[in-house]
Amino acid sequence: MPGPLAGIKVIEMVGIGPCPFAAMMLSDMGAEVIRIDRKAKPGADNPFPMLGTKFDVMARGRRSLALDLKHPEARETVLRLVEQADILIEGFRPGVMERLGLGPDACQARNARLVFGRITGWGQTGPLAQSAGHDLNYIALSGMLHAMGRADTPPAPPLNLVGDFGGGAMMLAFGVVCAALEAKTSGKGQVVDAAMTDGSSLLGAMMYGLRAFGSWNDRREANMLDGGAPFYDTYACHDGKFLSVGAIEPQFYAQLLELTGASDPDFRKQWSQKRWPELKAKFAALFATRTRDEWCALLEGTDACVAPVLDMQEAPLHPHNAARASFIEIDGVPQPAPAPRFSRTQPEAGQAAAAPGEHSAAVLADWGFPADAIETLKNAGVI
Repeated sequence: MPGPLAGIKVIEMVGIGPCPFAAMMLSDMGAEVIRIDRKAKPGADNPFPMLGTKFDVMARGRRSLALDLKHPEARETVLRLVEQADILIEGFRPGVMERLGLGPDACQARNARLVFGRITGWGQTGPLAQSAGHDLNYIALSGMLHAMGRADTPPAPPLNLVGDFGGGAMMLAFGVVCAALEAKTSGKGQVVDAAMTDGSSLLGAMMYGLRAFGSWNDRREANMLDGGAPFYDTYACHDGKFLSVGAIEPQFYAQLLELTGASDPDFRKQWSQKRWPELKAKFAALFATRTRDEWCALLEGTDACVAPVLDMQEAPLHPHNAARASFIEIDGVPQPAPAPRFSRTQPEAGQAAAAPGEHSAAVLADWGFPADAIETLKNAGVI
């Protein structure tokens, strides 16, 4: 099946982090996404050796056109592609695309229906808009980083999942699809300003609501969902591996107690918050009596809300993930499968990541450039 975004044409100005992830999502759903890579200078060092190889999972499913963007003909080449595109996405600092002559005004002058998606950390406007930063900085400003980690340690970096990918790439992908749907009615494109700080703040909507209601404490490890509750945490097992426990509802907590044999009457005081530290210590002692897999044999698949904490080697092999084909392999590289699932237009897995410029001539030909024009671009060093 071609996927639910079949027929949508996307131009991706290649960068790192959230923009490629958003492009991967669009490609996974069946959009034709063309990567505009910067043409590398011979002998230039590659600061990110994984990029441009089959291990660059976020680059899967797309063809690559490499251009020397400093060449005037490269600008014109991109604008000719823009004339046929539905969406363009880029992740440079504000003003970079304008300096290349490829900002929203220039592109939408050639295609009024174009959706121009922009992903940055701080956004296109504001006092910090021109400042450098990374995921950790953006979620720090959103209020979310402060809530993560143990009480007696500094806030813990949650990989770069919250800012780059959840608050950034997914918001960008959602935004450009929303704008593309609207353009089908209005006939007009628009600019989508996706800021990782905005997005990670939005991911914290529930926590902000709880805090306003008075049921969220700004101290880490003092709330139900931040490791403060004994029934919502991770525990070390006898073999040093870990178990996740999320038995929030009383009936699920009751089953957890029953199946683990937790007979101490103190365990019944689930919602006595002042007793939580004591109960956590008792649960820690209990879970340390068996290995992780022994606990899973007893608890997994029940309503006790328990699951093993798997590493990235174990996760693809878990029976549930295997049954759902949640992980796939492309050119020998294990990786997460496209998500979500569709009942009628489930897309097929894409191809491995392309080398920069691997498809330059083929992309231009497919997008209507005549052979002599392509040859001229080659001879001029544009592609």
